[in-house]
Amino acid sequence: MPSLNLKDHVRTIPDFPEAGIMYRDITTLLSHPAALQQAVDNLALPFKDAKIDIVAGIDARGFIFGTAVALALGVGFVPVRKAGKLPFETYEQDYALEYGTDTLQIHADAVAKGQRVLVIDDLIATGGTAEAAIKLLQRTNCDVVGAAFVIDLPDLGGATRIEALNVPVTALVEFEGH
Repeated sequence: MPSLNLKDHVRTIPDFPEAGIMYRDITTLLSHPAALQQAVDNLALPFKDAKIDIVAGIDARGFIFGTAVALALGVGFVPVRKAGKLPFETYEQDYALEYGTDTLQIHADAVAKGQRVLVIDDLIATGGTAEAAIKLLQRTNCDVVGAAFVIDLPDLGGATRIEALNVPVTALVEFEGH
């Protein structure tokens, strides 16, 4: 099957959720079977020989790609959820938003000490949510060996922020601006 340009399958919506923002909508990629398959394959490929034990997907679109990548790698999946969504004992990590803070959680028994974890989300912008997810996972004494995203907005510096945590970052496509 010929390779697709995944950027062609991401819809851009100007001025959403506010003026000046160019929203990168992945629902058009998700609805195209060949583009979705290519995205999952390309997210998994760099980690085929990395001995990943588990994939952690960030709430909520990271669940879509993370679960598929976990299946592609033959490993399990852990959801990194927003606060109040998990019914068992949790670890949590607060992180800053533009206006206020939010909290991510995982089940306390979701990741074992020493496990090799790959973090997945649909998009990295400023990197705040991904950084919180990584710090949360690291509290379990696991080894976060990489973070992979469908889309990177490099002008916002998120990938650099994650690489500063000694976690390599991969992204399938980049879009300039916000």
